[in-house]
Parts: sequence; C-alpha cells; structure tokens
Amino acid sequence: MQYNTIIFDFGGVITSSPFEVFNHMEQQRGIPKDSVRRINSSNPNGNAWALFERAEIDVAQFDMLFANEAAMLDIDLRGSDVLACLAGDIRPAMVRALDLLRDRGFLLGCITNNVPSGKGAGMAINDEKAAAVSDVMARFDHIIESSKVGVRKPDPRIYQMSYEALSVAPEQCIYLDDLGINCKPAAALGMAAIKVTSGKQALAELAKYLNMPELIS
Repeated sequence: MQYNTIIFDFGGVITSSPFEVFNHMEQQRGIPKDSVRRINSSNPNGNAWALFERAEIDVAQFDMLFANEAAMLDIDLRGSDVLACLAGDIRPAMVRALDLLRDRGFLLGCITNNVPSGKGAGMAINDEKAAAVSDVMARFDHIIESSKVGVRKPDPRIYQMSYEALSVAPEQCIYLDDLGINCKPAAALGMAAIKVTSGKQALAELAKYLNMPELIS
C-alpha cells in the first residue's frame, strides 16, 4: 500500500530534543545525568508526568508529585524545574520538509504528549516562541495533544485516533518519534515507524520511504 500520510511527534522531532536541555540542566544543578529520564521511567503509566500529560493534575500538583518521586530516588529536583526546560527549538529543515510534503499532497498529522503548561501546544515559554510553534502547527491536517484528549503515547488508542481522524488506514502512514517506546505501538498497528535520533537522520529515512531525495537536499 502506498504511503499518503505522515504523522509526526512534535518535541524531539519537529523541535530539538528536550532531553538535551534536561541533561544541561542536570549538569548545571550537579545531579546525575539522565535523572529526569530515570524519574519518568518509574511507574511510567501512573507517575506525575503521565498524570500531567493526561491533564489529570494541575501544575502545582505536578510540581509536588514530581519532587516526591525524585526524592524517592535521592534526587533533589522539582517539577517546576523540568517544566522550564520543555520547549525545544524548531528545526528549520523539518519545517521545510513539512512544506515539501504538503506540496506533494501528503496528509500531515501530529501526535504530541504535552502538558497543560506554558503557551500553546508546544508549551512555549514566551509569546514569540508560541507564535513560531503555532505557525508550524498550522501546517498539519490534524493534531492530537495528550493533555486535551486524556490519552498519551504509547497507548495505541492515540494512534488510532489520529489515522481515523485523517480517514486513512495505518498501513498508509509513516510515523516519526524520538522515543522507541512510542514507535512500537505505531508499528504494531501497521504503520512504518521511524525512531528519530536527529533531524538529518529522520529526513534521510523518510526520503527513502517516499523516494523523495529533495527532503534532504
């Protein structure tokens, strides 16, 4: 079946990875590298981060619960410190790719695990960045935000919601995400999945799937 739909994660794909910013923050605070990853890997479906991405708690509750989870691992870190790191920088090459794909008639979807914090879907920290994110988001035919629908990746339902809203079969879709755990359900449903390690790598793989070398030129 021919691919006609490309579905993107936002943070770590359209924008730079927040984990890079987390690591910088950890270094500045003198706490072990990947502390945020370690905290979030504990009870991944019911921890503070999961609850916040489903909008089941507010900012103040997240701040407290995350700090408690960190303390259980002997890490001194509050949720508010993590929220300040969330908004990555937009990758211009990815935006160019979105425009090329739209020009070629592809449907574009976005599935983002986000939290009800900051400004807009990209959780921007200021109006300028929020406007830039909004401009990118306008390129998608359909967007799903975990904090609005109450479902988060890697729950298979969120991928089903996306391709059903776009009126396509999963086999017609290519999905891009920077987390392998989020790629697995997409692949299991029949999508082609690309685990993103960098913008350049992601576009190279997408170009091969679609026979579109102009994506990387």
